[in-house]
Amino acid sequence: MAEKRVVWTSRATKQLRSILKYWLENNQSDTYSQKLIDRIDINTQGILRNPKRCPETIFKNTRVSSLGNYSIFYKIESNGIIITAFWDNRQDPEKLRDFLKKNAGAAK
Repeated sequence: MAEKRVVWTSRATKQLRSILKYWLENNQSDTYSQKLIDRIDINTQGILRNPKRCPETIFKNTRVSSLGNYSIFYKIESNGIIITAFWDNRQDPEKLRDFLKKNAGAAK
């Protein structure tokens, strides 16, 4: 049996890098960024073990896991999960909806 994996889309990776860069520049330290990475790793491993634990969104085959100020949007695939977005929840919700419409597929 093949091992299940977590795969980040290029867009989700770009979003995460942008957030990490922001915190690195504003805190003049990588301490918070490293804590965030650790939380993301723990969260994604939990999703991988039990992919249906998080609620579905209105977007086709897309689920969301909350990390406080951040959300991880993902799809379940046979070989693991695909992270489609890493979102700062303090942003405009309309911006998120537009992003997900373009990148997560049609709404249910």
